[in-house]
Amino acid sequence: MPSLWPMLDANRTVLTYRYERWRAISSGILETAGGTFLLLIAVRWYHAGSLAKALVAGGGSFGLMLGPWLVARVETAGWPVAQAAARVAVLGALGFAIMALVPALPVFVIGAVVTMAASGAAVPLMTQIYQENYPERQRGKLFSRTFMIRIATAAAFSEVAGRLLSANLEFFRWLLVVFAVAFAFASFCLRRLPSRPLVASGGTHPFRALRFVRDDALFRRTLVMWMLMGFANLMILPLRVEYLANPRHGVTWGGQILTTAQIALLVGVIPNLARLVMSPVWGWLFDRMNFFVLRVTLNVGFAAGILTFFLSDDFPGFILGALIFGVSNAGGDVAWGLWVTKFAPPDRVADYMSVHTFFTGVRGVIAPLVAFHLVGSVRLPVLGWISAGLIGAASLMLLPEIKSIGRPRIPAIVEDVSE
Repeated sequence: MPSLWPMLDANRTVLTYRYERWRAISSGILETAGGTFLLLIAVRWYHAGSLAKALVAGGGSFGLMLGPWLVARVETAGWPVAQAAARVAVLGALGFAIMALVPALPVFVIGAVVTMAASGAAVPLMTQIYQENYPERQRGKLFSRTFMIRIATAAAFSEVAGRLLSANLEFFRWLLVVFAVAFAFASFCLRRLPSRPLVASGGTHPFRALRFVRDDALFRRTLVMWMLMGFANLMILPLRVEYLANPRHGVTWGGQILTTAQIALLVGVIPNLARLVMSPVWGWLFDRMNFFVLRVTLNVGFAAGILTFFLSDDFPGFILGALIFGVSNAGGDVAWGLWVTKFAPPDRVADYMSVHTFFTGVRGVIAPLVAFHLVGSVRLPVLGWISAGLIGAASLMLLPEIKSIGRPRIPAIVEDVSE
C-alpha cells in the first residue's frame, strides 16, 4: 500500500485518530492476553513451572528490548513507519493461530513470547506516528481518548473471557483464536495510517539509538528513575495473578478459592474501569502539567495501590487496591507512551522511544524472573513493601529535576557513526 503521508497536517490527524480508535478495540483485547489470560492459562491449564511463567509474563518485554533494532531495521529499509508496524502485527496474528492449533506447553510459552514481543516491539514506531500526526497541544488528549476505547474493550473482554474460562477452561483455545483475529484487524488499521519513512541517521549499528543515553544527561537521569520505578512495578504486576490464582497463598472469598471470573474482575475489569474514567483527565494534565510533577504524582499512586492490594486479606481491600492501581495506570499509560515527545528532536522520537522501551524490556524480562524466584521464599506482602520502597526512591530522584522542563535545553544531537 503506498504511503499516505503527502496530505495536510489536519487531514493526517483526522485519519490517524479515526483508525487509532478502531485499532484500540484490538489493543484492548490483546492487552488482556499479556496482562491476565496468558499467565492464567499457564498456571491453571498447563500448571507451568516458575521459568515458564516468568517467560510468559515477560514476553512483551522481549519485544520492547527489540525496539532499537526494529527502528534501525525500518530506517535502513526505508519502509513507511505504519506499514512496518502492520507487518509486525501479522507476525503476532500467526503466533496466536499456531498456539491455538498446537495446545502444548512449549508451543504455548514460545508463542506467548513471540506474540507479546510483536506487540511491544512496534511501540516506538507508533510514538513517531503520534509525534508527526497529532498536534503537540492535543497529543495527550487524542492519545488518551483512543486509550479510553482500549480500556473499555479490555474491561469488557476481561469480564466475558473470564466467565468463559470459568465455565470451561478448555475454551482457552478459542480465546487464542480471538487474539489472532485482533492482531489481524490491528494490521488492517495500521496499514491505513499516514506515515513516512524514518529520517536516515547514517549509522549502521542495529542498536545505535542507545548513544542518546550517553549524550543526553537529562534523558539519562530520567531513564534511571524509570528503571527503579518500572522494575518495582513490573516485578509485582504478574504476582497479582499469582497471588490470587495460586492456592498456596491462601487467598479465599467466603472460604473458597477465587474463581477465574473473580480473578479477572480484580486484575482486569476493576483496574480498567478506573483507567477508563481517569484516562482523559491524565491526558489533559499531560498536555499542561510539568512532566516530572506528573510522574512523581503517579509514582505515589502506584506505591499506594501495591501496598493496599498486597497488605489486604479481604475482597474489599483487593477491590480498593485494584482501583488505586487503575487510576495510576491511566496516567502511566499516557506518560509512558508520550513522554519522549517532550525531550526528543522531532525526527528522533522513534529513536528516543526505542531506548526507553529497550530498558523497559530489560527490566520487564528480569523483574518477573526475580519475582517468581523470590515468591518461593518471601511473603508477597514483603515483596509489596520492597516494590513500594523502590518507587519511593525513584520519586526522590525526580525532585531535583522538576525545574528542568522549564529550562531551555538542546537535546543531544550527535553525528551518527558506525559503532
